[in-house]
Amino acid sequence: MDLMSRGPVVGADGIASPAGVVVECEISSGVPAIAAPAAGSLAFVLVRIFSEPIGMLSRALPAHGFEPEELASAIVDELGPEVRDRVEDSGLRWTGRLPTRGLRPPRTPRFLESREHVLREGPEITVAVCTRDRPEELVKLLDSLARQRYERLRILVVDNAPSDARSQRVVSAFGRDVEYVTEPRPGLSWARNRAIEASDTEVIAWADDDEVCDSWWAAEVARGFVEVPDADAVTGIVIPVELETQCQAWFEQYSGVRRGRGFTRAVFSPATAREQSPLYPLPPYGAGANMAFRREAIERIGCFDRALGAGTPTLAGEDTAAFSALLLAGGTIVYQPTAIVYHRHRRDYASLRRVMVGYGRGLSAYYASMLVRQPGCALELARLSRQALRDQVSRRGRRLGDLDDFPRELLRANRVGLLQGAFMYPGARLHAWRLAGAAAER
Repeated sequence: MDLMSRGPVVGADGIASPAGVVVECEISSGVPAIAAPAAGSLAFVLVRIFSEPIGMLSRALPAHGFEPEELASAIVDELGPEVRDRVEDSGLRWTGRLPTRGLRPPRTPRFLESREHVLREGPEITVAVCTRDRPEELVKLLDSLARQRYERLRILVVDNAPSDARSQRVVSAFGRDVEYVTEPRPGLSWARNRAIEASDTEVIAWADDDEVCDSWWAAEVARGFVEVPDADAVTGIVIPVELETQCQAWFEQYSGVRRGRGFTRAVFSPATAREQSPLYPLPPYGAGANMAFRREAIERIGCFDRALGAGTPTLAGEDTAAFSALLLAGGTIVYQPTAIVYHRHRRDYASLRRVMVGYGRGLSAYYASMLVRQPGCALELARLSRQALRDQVSRRGRRLGDLDDFPRELLRANRVGLLQGAFMYPGARLHAWRLAGAAAER
C-alpha cells in the first residue's frame, strides 16, 4: 500500500500545515527514495522484510528528501539487529549493509513458517464493522477486507442508528458476501454487542469505519491466537493513513504508534500484573480500532459497557474497560504488532479537540465503570492515583514527557474531559439501562 501524502493542506483553522509523508518500505523489494513534499516535513516509514513489519522510523526530511542509500542507512541505524536476525533467518549472509535493490532469500524465512501454519489451521474470524453514516469510508474499509490473505474470514456490518440507507446500499452493492444488521440504539458499545449476538465464530475482531486494514491483518490476528494458545484477546498496531495536516501530526504525537509498545510482542495475564497493572493501561494494551476477542472471553466479562464509548456522553473508554475486566477475570491479552490497521486521523483542529475531550472523559469514566464492576479494585486505584496524576500532568510523566510543542489548549481540553467523565458515567449508565428496558418491552 502506497500511502504517500499529497502535500500541504490548509486546515479548518485556516493555518497551512507542514506536510508529512507515510511510506512503506519492503526491504526485500528494494529501498525507495522519498521526496520531501514541503520544508520541514516528516517521513514516517513502516519497514517490512519479506512482508513482516519490523519497525517504524520517524525522520525529518532534508530539502532533497531521502535517496535510497540514505534511507537504507537510517533503517540499519535504528533497526539493525531486527534486520540482521531476519536476513540470517532467511538463509542469507548479513554484511552490515542493506542492499537498495532488494533481497532474494533461498527459502521461506523461518520466522514466517508459523504464519503459513496459521493460514492453513487458524480459527474462523468474524470481522465486525460498526458504522454510522459514513458510506464513503465504509467502502474503503470493505475493499481492504476483501483483500485479506486469510480465507476463514466473515464480514459483518453493524449499522448503528443510521439516519438513512446509504450504508445498507454500500453493503448490497459490494462484490462479495457481507452480512448486514442494524442496531437502532445509538452508541458504539451497543453496536459492538450487537456484533457479538449476530456472529457465531470462535473469534470476533473489530475494525473501525475510518480505517483500512493491511492485507495480512486478519492472518496476523489469527497468528496471535494460534501462537499463544491461552490468548483471550489479540490487539495490534494503528498507523496513520496520512500526515497531511498539523492536526494529524499532533494526534500521532500524542497517541500514536511510537508512544505505544512498538513492534515487540507482549503478553498480559495475571502473571504480569506486578509489571503492568490491569487497571493502568499505559503504555496501552491496544485499542478498539484493532482488537479481537474469543467469543467465550468477551461474553464471560459481560461484553462491552453500554455506558461507555462513542455515541454516549462519556465518548470513549469501552475498549479499555473490556481489556481491564478481562485481565482482572484472569484472562490473557496478546499485543501482536504485526497486525496492522491504518487510521485516518482527524484533519482539523475542532475535530481533534473533540477527540482530546473524549479521551479525557473516556479515561475517568472507564475508572468509574471499573469501580461499579469490581468495587474491590478501589484500593488498587488509590495506589495508582499518584502515578496517574504524574503521567497526565507532569512533564516528567509518560504521557507528557515529549510533548513540548503540543498545543496547551488541547491538553487543557483533555483535562477538562478527565474531570467530566466520572460524573457523566452514572447518567450514561442510567440512560443505557432505560434503552435496554425499552427494547425488552417491544
